[in-house]
Amino acid sequence: MFQLKEGAHLHISRGIILHDDIAGQSAGRFLKTNGGVPIFIHRASLEDYVLHMKRGPAIAYPKDACTMLLLMDITEGDHVLESGSGSGAMTLFLSRAVGSKGRVLSVEIREDHLKRATLNYECWRTSWSLRRGVEWPDNVQFHNADLCTASWLLAGHGFHAVALDLIHPQLVLPTVLPHLHTGAVCAVYLANITQVIDLLEGLRCSALPLLCERIIEVPVRDWVVAPAMWKDRGYYSRKAPILEENQRKEAEEETSDETDRELATEQHPTFRTVPYIARPHHQQSSHTAFLVKLRKCV
Repeated sequence: MFQLKEGAHLHISRGIILHDDIAGQSAGRFLKTNGGVPIFIHRASLEDYVLHMKRGPAIAYPKDACTMLLLMDITEGDHVLESGSGSGAMTLFLSRAVGSKGRVLSVEIREDHLKRATLNYECWRTSWSLRRGVEWPDNVQFHNADLCTASWLLAGHGFHAVALDLIHPQLVLPTVLPHLHTGAVCAVYLANITQVIDLLEGLRCSALPLLCERIIEVPVRDWVVAPAMWKDRGYYSRKAPILEENQRKEAEEETSDETDRELATEQHPTFRTVPYIARPHHQQSSHTAFLVKLRKCV
C-alpha cells in the first residue's frame, strides 16, 4: 500500500511503475511495469488500510472488529465508547458504523498510541475525500485519559455500546457501566484466555449488573481454488472413466495425452473440461483474540 506522489516510482521485484502513470487512471485495472509484467492496481479498502497502515500497538484485526460490531449491534446514529484506541483500527470501523449522525468517544491512556491512532484516522479521512469527493464523517473524539479515574470525561454521556481493548478491562467497568444504556452490549477484545478468566472473576467479585452472553474466537481459513495446469501454463483436460470394455484402448489414450495437452494450451477449454484443485492456502492467520460479549441488565 502506498500513496501516489508526483515524480515517484513504485519499485517491486518485477519492475518499476511510475506514480504518474497510475494517477488519473480508473481503479481496478492492470498496468505494466517497465519489464512488461502486468500489475493489478486498486484503491485500498478499509480492511487493506488497517492491515497495512503504520501502527504502534497491535491492531484489532478486521475479522474481529467486524464481529465486535455485530455483537454490539451498532447502527447509524449510535453513541459508542471505545477504550484502548491503539493504532486506530477499531476506531475506524466504529466511525463507519455510526455514520455522520453518530459519535465515537475513543480513550487511550498512552499518549504515543493516541497520536498514532489520530494520525491514522486523519490519513484515512483525507484518502476518502480524495477518492469519493465527499468527506468521511468527523465523528470521533480522541482523549488521552485513564478511564479508571476519568469519570468526569463520561459525565453527561449515554452510550449505546462499549468496545474495550485493554489488558485489565474489569478495572474500568465500574466507571463505564453507569453510562451504558440498560440492555446494551460491552464487547471486550482480549489476547489470551487467562485475561478472559480474570475478567469473569472480576465481574463475579464486583457483582456488576452484567451478563456474559458469549465468549468466542473468530477463525478464518483461506482456500486456493484454481484450474489444474501444466508447468507450461497449459490446462489439464478432464478424462472420462475407463470402462472394462474399453481397457484395450488404454494404451491409445495414454499416447494421446500429449495431443490433448497441446489442444488445451492452444484453445480456451470448454465448460467443465478442466479439472480444478482446491486446498487450504499455505499462509493461514493464527489466533488473534478472544471476544467477550457482556450485556448490561437490571
